[in-house]
Amino acid sequence: MKTEQDHIDFKKKKIAIVTSCDEDWGGSEELWGKSIAYFIEANYAVTVYKNTINFQHPEFIKLANTGVDLIELKQPVIKKTYATRLRDKLKRIARGAAGKRDFPKTVHAFTKKLINSQPNLVIVSQGINFDGLMYAALCLLQNIPYIIISQKAVDFYWPRKNDRAHMANAFKNALHCFFVSKHNLVLTEEQFGFRFNNASVIQNPNKVKAVEPYPDDTNGIRLACVGRLFILDKGQDILLRIMTKPKWRERNISISFIGSGIDEAGLKDMARLLDIKNVKFTGFVDDITTVCKQHHAFIQPSRSEGLPLAIVEAMAAGRPVIASKAGGNAEIIQDGVTGYIGHANEDDFDEAMEKAWKNRHNWQAMGLAAANHITKTISLCPEAEFIKKVITLIDFN
Repeated sequence: MKTEQDHIDFKKKKIAIVTSCDEDWGGSEELWGKSIAYFIEANYAVTVYKNTINFQHPEFIKLANTGVDLIELKQPVIKKTYATRLRDKLKRIARGAAGKRDFPKTVHAFTKKLINSQPNLVIVSQGINFDGLMYAALCLLQNIPYIIISQKAVDFYWPRKNDRAHMANAFKNALHCFFVSKHNLVLTEEQFGFRFNNASVIQNPNKVKAVEPYPDDTNGIRLACVGRLFILDKGQDILLRIMTKPKWRERNISISFIGSGIDEAGLKDMARLLDIKNVKFTGFVDDITTVCKQHHAFIQPSRSEGLPLAIVEAMAAGRPVIASKAGGNAEIIQDGVTGYIGHANEDDFDEAMEKAWKNRHNWQAMGLAAANHITKTISLCPEAEFIKKVITLIDFN
């Protein structure tokens, strides 16, 4: 049976990518995922570490077929009785009361593999701006160069007091820190209390390369709300409450919730409770161009974001977007020109929707303006820019 070391060609430079994403494959995986082809072309050996890996997922199948090593960090789940779970919880509480750090087993597993393989660089890809910093801190302890990608920062979710120092140290000692929006970079500085001198903004790759024909609206206006069904971030519950207002019930408009997630059952139950007839849940749809062809505009009431691909891709396809001010949304949407911006609460977001509704006859022109704006502000190939920067950092160090 082959071990991890059997796969490694020690003549090649080695890149390790560790991702904190819990989903099989999220938008936060696109940047490092698309960059791997460039690493392989430059003769780097690549290993991807993740808590759990769905080896049947198309993206991981593609990576495996290109020679990428895929390493799971999480051990198989052992079913425990209620009494055993309670005893383990009490032990964790006791350790916490004693002031001892209880690192996840996945972090210890990563430490062992890191020491064994000694990569030339580790790319730490994190969802929120500090959920992967333990991996970065371990790299620092082992004197292994690393960079950090942060896909989101949340105004209401800050690092805990006892973790702030080592997290800040991990940021400060990274070769470089990448953020997907200026908002996320500035918020991270505010949360940790220092200005970065080793950071920049990078976008995620955009799959949509052309404007899609605007659909006929004689049978009503269709809005697409694309994203995980996770209300803490995506705020779909805000939309449901707005849609209970008589004016929205009476108008010839519908909203498609496109995606899946832990709050799917809750949102469906909420829609039934509120008796909202003009919304539907379609599940996950992989082809964003099909979504664009079927909808007149996109709507995103998110409470927190990085810079959502759904918005970038909708605009690139020629669709105006009604979005909250979360994350970098307001950095790419021009209010009243390429879309509409409002705060993530019922009153303010309803106001943004009302402005959009009254101007719906201009949506097609606004969508074309949005597509033109995206081509000027979003890189056509951010993964190539990312690779160029990373390889420069490796060679320099």
